[in-house]
Amino acid sequence: MSRVKTNFFANLAGSGWTALVGLACTPLYIRFMGMEAYGLIGFYFMLQGVIQILDLGLSPTMNREMARYSALPEKTGEARDFVRTLEVGYWAIGILIGCAVWWTAPYIASHWIKAGNISPSEVRRAVTIMGALTALQWPLSFYQGGLLGLQRQVLHNGITIATSTLSGGGALLILWLVSPTVSAFFMWQIAVSLLQAGVTTFALWRCLPGSGRAARFDPGITRNIWRFAAGMSGITITALVLMQLDKVILSKMLTLTTFGYYILAGMVGNGLSGLLITPMFNTIFPRFSSLVASGDEKSLLAMYHGSTQVMAVMILPAAIVIAFFSREIMLLWTGSLEIANNTAPIVSILVAGTALNGLMNLPYALQLSHGWTRIGLAINTFFILTLVPAIILMTRHYGGAGAASVWLALNTIYMIVGVPLTHRRLLKGEAFRWFTKDVGIPLAGSLFIAGCARILFPVFESSSRILPVSLLLLVFVLTAAGAAMCTPATRDFILNRKQP
Repeated sequence: MSRVKTNFFANLAGSGWTALVGLACTPLYIRFMGMEAYGLIGFYFMLQGVIQILDLGLSPTMNREMARYSALPEKTGEARDFVRTLEVGYWAIGILIGCAVWWTAPYIASHWIKAGNISPSEVRRAVTIMGALTALQWPLSFYQGGLLGLQRQVLHNGITIATSTLSGGGALLILWLVSPTVSAFFMWQIAVSLLQAGVTTFALWRCLPGSGRAARFDPGITRNIWRFAAGMSGITITALVLMQLDKVILSKMLTLTTFGYYILAGMVGNGLSGLLITPMFNTIFPRFSSLVASGDEKSLLAMYHGSTQVMAVMILPAAIVIAFFSREIMLLWTGSLEIANNTAPIVSILVAGTALNGLMNLPYALQLSHGWTRIGLAINTFFILTLVPAIILMTRHYGGAGAASVWLALNTIYMIVGVPLTHRRLLKGEAFRWFTKDVGIPLAGSLFIAGCARILFPVFESSSRILPVSLLLLVFVLTAAGAAMCTPATRDFILNRKQP
């Protein structure tokens, strides 16, 4: 448990710092380049998300297999061969992706992106640079998955903190002192990505235990994981389609400026995910896999419910406060009333959907630790068949807010259906406890406290930040404290710490 706590706080520091750097730098990016240029950055984020479909589930497979190998020290040679084999394929795919983006850049610039003031040649140049950047970014998830599976979270997050600081801070200096253009921004990202890829690759190989021989390329070693990898491929493809389809549709239907508003609103939800949800999943999933491999179901059950309650206390107060006070938060963050008015409704809806998605991360980790991928694939496939028309229809009639509402509906249905189905097979009979003690109690407490605050506190219009920031912090602290005291695991932890 000591190692689990260390890994969690390391993941929290890494993901949290990355999210905070992004949130801090984004208003300055917009100030230097303008909202339309930021829309191009948003297009890159969308492109990167869509291309992750080609990951084919290998990153979570890498995470799971490294966790299993770490519990079986006699298989160190096999572990190194496994990394070498997948590594070769990963770099090959990354190079092909970069070439494909470079080749299609003229079409994307002239027929897909709806630029206004930015010239077509600048858009084409930016998309071409995105191709090179994507090729360098692509293998990172593979090496990071290996470090997480080996439970080297401290090292992984040290690299993440250093490179995210260099990426964000260096980009601001480039825009300020060299050239306030989107091409200059992406060129700097290429330099940082090259450094990050090299350091992360070196770190993973250093962390793998020695076997007395060189690692070798052995395609046969993948036979034992092909079922899990194939299932993860299906889940990854369908999940990314669901998560990125709204952005793909909006990048085609909306102007670059309006698309930038949607991406900016989505950054708040991504910040919640990066700051709170991802660290918990990256900590718990390898631990679940180790417990399943060792057959310790009692410890697995205790950790599952305890970590779910901690996850609920972490994300529900934050998400509910952001949703209720989205306009004030966007105004404080960007300093622009126009941006706040255009993004606040989308922020509220997206954050609510992200919170529900975050709560489902631990049932999902439970499924993957048992190698059970069929349920996730079946649910995602159903959603694609039924909700894709809804995304198109809602986007056409209600714009960004309509697309965001589909994300919320998707995750609501996923929770209602996915949790009972999970517990019909794994940790049987635990679904009711999950909905009531683990999630329902902190949800009710958070809604009550934040809802009362929304009724009592006024809507702020002034540019002064001291009073609204103080009130928002007070609301968050009260909401988080209320949720923590309502939840068994966190309440017992707080009360036990207070005892002499």
